[in-house]
Amino acid sequence: MRQLKLSKAFTLMESGPVVRVTTHDGQKDNIMTISWTMVMDFTPVFAITTGEWNHSFAALRKNRDCVIAIPTVDMLDKVVGIGTCSGADTDKFAKFKLTPVQGKFVTSPLIKECLANIECKVIDIVKKHNIVVLEALAAYIDTARKEKRTVHAVGDGTFIVDGRKIDRRKMMASKLPYGV
Repeated sequence: MRQLKLSKAFTLMESGPVVRVTTHDGQKDNIMTISWTMVMDFTPVFAITTGEWNHSFAALRKNRDCVIAIPTVDMLDKVVGIGTCSGADTDKFAKFKLTPVQGKFVTSPLIKECLANIECKVIDIVKKHNIVVLEALAAYIDTARKEKRTVHAVGDGTFIVDGRKIDRRKMMASKLPYGV
């Protein structure tokens, strides 16, 4: 085996789906792109890593809610564009021609064009590691959407697109919660 620079070790594990996180600061909506996400359990608890460097963080901390919106591969250029500009000086919904949709439980908007949206409330912020723990309140999926492949950031400016789905549900049945 060839040794990999330790500074690149994260690229071996980062390939979870790239998501958009929306917030509302009391006056305006914003969107940030995040690839540092984690499912905490079979419960609807998730975590994202973000902090003061993101314009949305102040709204996330103040209002304690957000929406995790899951885009698909056909939206990749918008996903990257959103991640490379700041909501401090850019209306990202307008610039990237996205439609905000009012949720049922949070002030942050859903994104109509995304495959799925999850309304969340902030239940903890682990300041030392910039981890925001979220509890899902509602989840939505656009079943009519033809493109369903999500993108995964490698962390070096490249992405992986979902491929073939392999079913091992029967083998894993004893470990899966009922109804999953």
